[in-house]
Amino acid sequence: MRNLFPLLACFLFAITSFAQESAGPDRGVLSGSVETNFNYFQRDSTIGAVNIPQYDRLLTGGEMWLNLNYSIKGYDMGVRFDMFQNSNLLNPTGSYSAQGIGRWFIKRTTDKLTLEAGYLYDQIGSGIIYQAYEVRPQLIDNALYGGAVSYQFMDNLKVKAFTGKQKQQFGTIEGSIRGAYAEGFYALGNEDSPVSLAPGVGIVNRTTGDEVINNMLNVIKFYLLDDQVIPEYNTYLTTFYNTLSYKNITWYAEIAHKSEEVFFDIDAEKQEFMAPSTFGKYVKKSGNIYYSSLGYTIGGLGLTVEGKRTENFDFRADPTLRLNLGLVNFIPPMNRLNTYRLTSRYSPATQLLSEQAFQVDLSYKFNKAWSTNLNYSNIQKLDGTQLYDERLVEVTYKKKRKWQFAGGLQLQEYSQEIYEAKPDVPTVTTVTPYMEFLYKLSRKKSIRFESQYMSTNQDFGSWAYGLVEIGLAPHWLFELSGMYNVSPNTKKTEIPTDPETGEKRKILYPTVGAVYINKGNRFSLRYVKQVEGVVCNGGVCRLEPAFSGVRFNMTSNF
Repeated sequence: MRNLFPLLACFLFAITSFAQESAGPDRGVLSGSVETNFNYFQRDSTIGAVNIPQYDRLLTGGEMWLNLNYSIKGYDMGVRFDMFQNSNLLNPTGSYSAQGIGRWFIKRTTDKLTLEAGYLYDQIGSGIIYQAYEVRPQLIDNALYGGAVSYQFMDNLKVKAFTGKQKQQFGTIEGSIRGAYAEGFYALGNEDSPVSLAPGVGIVNRTTGDEVINNMLNVIKFYLLDDQVIPEYNTYLTTFYNTLSYKNITWYAEIAHKSEEVFFDIDAEKQEFMAPSTFGKYVKKSGNIYYSSLGYTIGGLGLTVEGKRTENFDFRADPTLRLNLGLVNFIPPMNRLNTYRLTSRYSPATQLLSEQAFQVDLSYKFNKAWSTNLNYSNIQKLDGTQLYDERLVEVTYKKKRKWQFAGGLQLQEYSQEIYEAKPDVPTVTTVTPYMEFLYKLSRKKSIRFESQYMSTNQDFGSWAYGLVEIGLAPHWLFELSGMYNVSPNTKKTEIPTDPETGEKRKILYPTVGAVYINKGNRFSLRYVKQVEGVVCNGGVCRLEPAFSGVRFNMTSNF
C-alpha cells in the first residue's frame, strides 16, 4: 500500500484538531498500543531447526503492530500500522516482509443508529456462519473491508447489516461478502422464576469473483464427466440461535445451513489423472451444523455439556484457498483448553467437513481449600472414525494465601494422520501426569514449580518437562524450563542418532527467560529451543517447525 505515512499523518492531524476543538467533559480520548516481536534464529540441525530462509541466511525476523484510537462526541476512529520483516508467522517455513496500514475504521453512534466503515470485526451468533477476527500468532486477520449499519429498534431488538470484502494481508480477496442479523432479549415469568430468551437469526451471502470461478473450472474440466461440477457465483448461509436462561441453567443452541456450493474435499476419492500423492477434489454439496451448550451451576458445582455435528461447512472468501486462509466463519472447538506444556502438545484442529463431537466438564469446590475438575471430550468423523479422545482429572488445594498446589492426570488419543496430515502414522496415545506448586515467600516474592511427564510410544516418544518461575512483584518474572525427550521413538526418522552408540538421541529443549512489567509496558526476552508441534488458537491450528534462538516481545498500552 502506497502513501502510508501521509495517511497516518492525516489521521493524527484529524484527531489533534478534534482534541484542540474539544473542551470540558466533551474532550476526546486518545489511546493506543504497540506490540513488537523480534526473533533471532540459531541454526540447529539436531532438532530440525534448518532449511528455512531465517536459519539459512536471514538470521533475524519480526513483526510490529501500532494501534491508535480516538473517541469523541459519538465518534470512534482508529488506525493500525503493521510491519513484517522476514516474518515466519504467515508461513512457518517461509519469509514474509511487508508494511502498511493494516487497519483503519471510523464509527459513529447517534441515538439508536450506528454507522461503521473501514476494516471491521464482528460475528453472528457463535461465529458459525460469520466471524471477522484476528489471531496474531498465526497471522490470521479476517477483517471485513467495507461498511456496516445497525439500529436499536427497541430496548430488546437490534438489527445489523454489513457488506464488503475480506482482508488478506494488505489487500482483499476477490468477490464480496454481505450479511445481516437480528438479536433480541426477552424476560418471561416473575421475579421468583425468571426465564429469559436471547434469540437471533442471521444470513450471509458470498459472491465469488470471476477469476476464482475460472481457476476452479480449469481444474474441474479434467475430471471424469460424472464428477464434473459447475461452481455457483452465490452461496448463502443462514443460522438461528438462542440462549435460554432459567435460574442456574443456561442453554445455548444454534442451527446453521449452507447452500449448495463447490468446495475442495480433501477426503474425496481422487481423479484417475492425478498423481498418486494428490488428495481430494472439488465437490458440490450443501452443509449443516448443529451446536449446543448446556451449563448448570449450584453451590460449588459447575457442569457444562457441549455437542456439535458438522457436515460440509468449509466456507471461505475464496474456495480455492487451503488450510486457515480465507475462512469467513469460525466453528467452536470441542476440546478442553489446556495450558500446561505437555497437556497442550496435541490439540485437535476443528474439522470443517465431517465432525461429530461432545464435551463434558464438571467442577466442584468442596470448601475454600479443595476443588476438582473433571473433563471428557470425544471427536469423531460422521462415519464413526475416531479422531480425538481426552480424559482429564485435576485437583487443586489452596493453603490460605501462602501456597497452592494443583495436580492432575490426562489420557489422550490423537489422530496425527488427520490433524497433521501425516499419512500412515499410528494414533498417538498418551498418559500425562502433571503438577504445579506455587509458594509465596512474601507479599511480593513467589516461586512456582511445574512438573509434567508424557508417556507415549508414538511420534517423538515420551517427554519430561520441568519449570521454575520466580516472581518479584510488581516488575520482574524469571523462568527456567526444559522439555526432555526421555524415551525417543526409535522409528521417528526426525530424531538424530548418536554416532557412537547408534541409538536415538535424548534431546533437551531448554528455555531461559525474563519478563519486566511496568505499568502498561511488558518486555520479555527468552532463549528458546522448541520441538516441532501443533499450535492452536480456539480450534484453528497449524503445524509449526522446530525453533532455536532468541525471542523478544514488547507490548505497551497508553
